[in-house]
Amino acid sequence: MPFYSYQYNGNAGDGCDHCRQSFDQLQKLSDPHLEVCPLCASTVSKIITAPNVAIGQAHLLKQDKIESKGFTQYRKVGKGVYEKTAGKGPNYISDDQ
Repeated sequence: MPFYSYQYNGNAGDGCDHCRQSFDQLQKLSDPHLEVCPLCASTVSKIITAPNVAIGQAHLLKQDKIESKGFTQYRKVGKGVYEKTAGKGPNYISDDQ
């Protein structure tokens, strides 16, 4: 679901701090665009903004940085068996109890 940005589009004295300074609203693609501020019911209009898009795998942590960021990474080595590749935790995780 994308975030849409809205801003108050009326006279300077109307509206609330929420809509005069613009706000973001998480909406489904099928939802209609907002026409009024959800807090004060003043008229608002949608603002065109640049999308936030992660291309490729640049947004993923590199394997050598995983542990320094506090994560643990495992890779599958067999049916129900995972081996630790980075971070703290057990060396193997298995569904055999």
